[in-house]
Amino acid sequence: MDNLLDDIDKKIMGLLQYNARMSVAQISKEVAMSQPSVKERMMKLEEKNIISGYVTTFSLRELNRGTTTFILLKTEHCHELTDFCREVIEVTDLFRISGEYNYLLKVQTASIGELAEFQDSLIKFGPSKSHISLKNILENRVLL
Repeated sequence: MDNLLDDIDKKIMGLLQYNARMSVAQISKEVAMSQPSVKERMMKLEEKNIISGYVTTFSLRELNRGTTTFILLKTEHCHELTDFCREVIEVTDLFRISGEYNYLLKVQTASIGELAEFQDSLIKFGPSKSHISLKNILENRVLL
């Protein structure tokens, strides 16, 4: 991928990752290029699916979902688990992983009590291990 991107593309992507609402005018000033040139680069990055979307991030703490937990789960009911995770609001991310456990869930709850209730709903899928996050040190890091 690095050979597809030059330093200007990387700078544009970095600016957008920190602020997806940044205007083309603002980006063009930051990278010292004309607005049409910046817009063309952005469109090419979108066409290549290097930029696959623009998102808004929310403060989960302010939305009363400040308890982050990572749950390792071992199950043979993969489709049922996937469907379940798509339906419940607590699961923000679901990963298929290798090793003793075959799924990793990232869960956001309001409290430890709410987490306990959520864990009760997982029992039907198989054994799990939970790891409650004490502090978020690094998230949504710019990868360029």
